[in-house]
Amino acid sequence: MPDQRRMGYHWNLRKVMASRNLWKTSELQPLLKSRGINLSDTQVYRLITGAPERIPARTFAALCDILDCSPNDLFEPFVEIRAAASANAPRHTEGIAAVPNKPIARRIKLLPDPNSAPDE
Repeated sequence: MPDQRRMGYHWNLRKVMASRNLWKTSELQPLLKSRGINLSDTQVYRLITGAPERIPARTFAALCDILDCSPNDLFEPFVEIRAAASANAPRHTEGIAAVPNKPIARRIKLLPDPNSAPDE
């Protein structure tokens, strides 16, 4: 059984821009616009300073063209968590999820054992 992994990635746009002597978000915006990518100031800022969850393929291709780099230079995947697959993991996921208005934990009431002697 294969191991389980959670993948992450490093977004290296800012580092690649710096290596090409591009330091400001305002320098990238006209270069994107010249390739048909119209992004607002805020969108360009977020693209550079954060790690995008989604990026259109045309925008990604334009960045590679502008920076004269490969996709691997901008996007670097890595394994965040690796765990062995559990032998006790259920094969089917039906019935595992929580059901609305049906609690997962139930309260129990402990009753004294009728066959035991009372404490004195």
